[in-house]
Amino acid sequence: MSDNASPIKALTTPLLADHKKVTFYGAILMALVVGSALAFEHIGGFIPCALCLEQRMPYYVGIPVMLVAGFTAIFVKPAIFTRGLILIAGLLMVYGVYLGSFHSGVEWGWWPGPESCTTVADGLSLDASNLLGDLNAKRPPSCDQAAGRFLGLSFAGWNVIASAILAFFTIRLAFRRV
Repeated sequence: MSDNASPIKALTTPLLADHKKVTFYGAILMALVVGSALAFEHIGGFIPCALCLEQRMPYYVGIPVMLVAGFTAIFVKPAIFTRGLILIAGLLMVYGVYLGSFHSGVEWGWWPGPESCTTVADGLSLDASNLLGDLNAKRPPSCDQAAGRFLGLSFAGWNVIASAILAFFTIRLAFRRV
């Protein structure tokens, strides 16, 4: 491998003009994905299981990482710092692919889920006077039951696709020179 093709050389290459805006676009896309999950939960009434909640963590960490990367690109910090942050966000999305794949496998019965994921919940009450009581009485749904499927994929399956797309583009952005 020549010195020009090394990953370290790519990370130290000066930033391109579009790194500033693309990092913010990445943060917005991550926020849209996790925001969709929150909307399905709070508006649609889908109660997330423990694995569903865990799948959100890469987004909760990745969004601020991408925002910091965007600000470091604007304020002309060393390129390796900005590119390193973008790479970290990409690796978080790779972890999101793993989490979503694991959860999908549990839903399809390919392997067992964690012991903490074996309870089944009813929906929360829509009556405001019973809401606090419901929060204490309800348990999260079982991780091996998909809340719903769209085009054959559960929410976990769609998260695999979203995380993979975001991982591809953020890692590509971290190493992009042209």
